[in-house]
Amino acid sequence: MNPKGYLSLVLHAHLPYIRHPEHPRFMEEDWFFEAITETYIPLINMMDGLLNDGVEFRLTMTISPPLASMFLDPLLQDRYVQHISRLIELSEKEIERTRWQQEFHGLAWHYNHLFHRARNTFCDQYHRNLIHAFRKFQDAGKLEIITCGATHGFLPLMREIPQAVRAQVQVARDHYRECFGRDPRGIWLPECAYFEGVEKTLAEAEIRYFIMDSHGLLFGEPRPRFGVFAPVFTRSGPAAFARDLESSKQVWSAEEGYPGDFVYRDFYRDIGFDLDWEYVKPYLHGEGIRCHTGIKYYRITGRTPHKEIYNPHWAREKAAEHAGNFMFNRERQVEHLRDMIGRPPHVLAPYDAELYGHWWFEGPQFLDFFIRKSCYDQSIFRLTTPAEYLSMFPKQQIAIPTESSWGNKGYAEVWLEGSNCWVYPHLHVAARRMVEIVNERGQQGGMTERAIKQAGRELLLAQSSDWAFIMKTGTTVPYAVKRTKDHLLRFQRLYEQVKNNYIDPDFLQFCEARDNIFPNINYHHWK
Repeated sequence: MNPKGYLSLVLHAHLPYIRHPEHPRFMEEDWFFEAITETYIPLINMMDGLLNDGVEFRLTMTISPPLASMFLDPLLQDRYVQHISRLIELSEKEIERTRWQQEFHGLAWHYNHLFHRARNTFCDQYHRNLIHAFRKFQDAGKLEIITCGATHGFLPLMREIPQAVRAQVQVARDHYRECFGRDPRGIWLPECAYFEGVEKTLAEAEIRYFIMDSHGLLFGEPRPRFGVFAPVFTRSGPAAFARDLESSKQVWSAEEGYPGDFVYRDFYRDIGFDLDWEYVKPYLHGEGIRCHTGIKYYRITGRTPHKEIYNPHWAREKAAEHAGNFMFNRERQVEHLRDMIGRPPHVLAPYDAELYGHWWFEGPQFLDFFIRKSCYDQSIFRLTTPAEYLSMFPKQQIAIPTESSWGNKGYAEVWLEGSNCWVYPHLHVAARRMVEIVNERGQQGGMTERAIKQAGRELLLAQSSDWAFIMKTGTTVPYAVKRTKDHLLRFQRLYEQVKNNYIDPDFLQFCEARDNIFPNINYHHWK
């Protein structure tokens, strides 16, 4: 029996490239380590369970080039093993400390088992290389991995230098080939930011579709006949898929969505802040800054300073209940849409991957329950991927989407406003100079070629939209400013050396060791 409609779950997995070999431990690297423990390994274990149980599932996932590069980096792999081993040691201390506090003692054991399983998955099952895990699921036909911009650059703000846009896309495509042994079929436009013309660059890279926000498609020309519930082909070829607000908001909204339920674990109450400084100090950073350890004993409870003890069993039951509710809502939505538009609708539900596990601890359990229930407990909709949907329905309307992003107010304000607008004149100058040295000196080989390649890496890293985002949100602003300036200054020095036909080998080697992303970068993409 054919389903009445289709649902694509899309998880956007991305982190900025953070690697500091000059320090034995670096606080911002913990963003990556926490994501491995709380999001990526739980998702891998979930998909392994589905695969082992013979569940016929489909899932789509971005793995951005910076994240993939960090997965593959031996230094960060070693540091993650040290990180998870410290957490295992801390959980063992917690087991002893809470021996006479029964309500906490069971949770201490819970975290000890969680950390041991994470280390086992990382070290023993996948030998420190999580790219192998995701590639296995893709090769099995269950997971579709899509790419992103090379360093998640905000593409509409690069359009003045088309080569910069082209390099973000082509470098990402090349890196995807190295990681997954095939070309990417789709791309998550960084920040879902679209501008008219970017589809030509995507077509040149043979990318078949891209993900964008709802209003970018709804305000397209002509208006899409089926709204966001079918893709449209752009005139250059690649298809545009837009997110469905109803299914997205039901999950990600802390106010109206599932993650705000009082039974779920409270992200913000962590023993790194709650316990005596001398006790937790060996497991934090040497600067005297308290931070999250990942051991959290309280549930959300409500808008009150008083928090109740977290109960994993209750939370798991709630995740199953919410998964059933989400499935019921998608059934009713698909039935309604099928009757309204007269064809099987496609519902695209995209989320930041770190919502599942890191911010919403029970998120991977919710996904597991939902996928299993969708496969066995209903026949209204079928889980699919955007590429699979295009194969089933190759005829779609042609339209031109409108400029948009999924940031606040729908376009570029998050990444272009008073706190961060100073970066773009510098980025534009650097991009033009990159084009200049590639065209003038790109055939010289030797040290000059190495310097041009490294200049490309520095430019790409400076273009990351993460730095402007951090400046806007005000979290670790000094770090984001320093990263932007450091990459631009290193680029400028390399540019001047290439122009003057003198390459400082010590400085070049320093840059290559520090910013080693994209070892096989093709600088001809800037030609």
